Amino acid sequence: MPLAPYLASSRCIDAHDPELLALIEARGLRRLDRIEAARLAFELVRDEIAHSWDIRSHRVTRTASEALRHREGLCYSKAMLLAALLRALGIPAGLGYQRLTIGDTPDEGFCLHGLTTAFLEGRWIRLDARGNKPGVDARFALDEERLAFAVRPELGEIDFRDNHAEPLPEVIAALGGHDDLHALMKALPDWRSEG
Repeated sequence: MPLAPYLASSRCIDAHDPELLALIEARGLRRLDRIEAARLAFELVRDEIAHSWDIRSHRVTRTASEALRHREGLCYSKAMLLAALLRALGIPAGLGYQRLTIGDTPDEGFCLHGLTTAFLEGRWIRLDARGNKPGVDARFALDEERLAFAVRPELGEIDFRDNHAEPLPEVIAALGGHDDLHALMKALPDWRSEG
């Protein structure tokens, strides 16, 4: 797999954003080895950027820089922010997804959950910077994944092993199609078998 697309700055994963670059310098991330820099970037996004639904915000952040500027975002923009930080540090990064139930049962519907992928120590790992809360304990790990949610296949949930250089079109469409988070939460993107 060519790594160049996973290092590029783009509209959604805007790794050249001045505020993002200033944050990297202020935290001294460039002076650290790649693993430590990636770990601190992960913890920054997980712990310092709020999950918008957890704080009952109405704001929709659509890009890495918007999540950083407003210090909040859903899993999608938080995953983009972590990818942007990693790319700015020269670490290839992308996006992956899980299909999860919105509530406790399939009757409440499904949605995609966004993850970040990172190329470290010669292989791709998945990181989940969604943000911890009671019952959610995601961590930076190289060997054993510590994601926010364990997939329950018996309920129709899917753990995709995908790795995209850019957000899925349905994620971009959902974020771009809503100005209020509470409306977006009723129209979260879901995986479609046809594509």
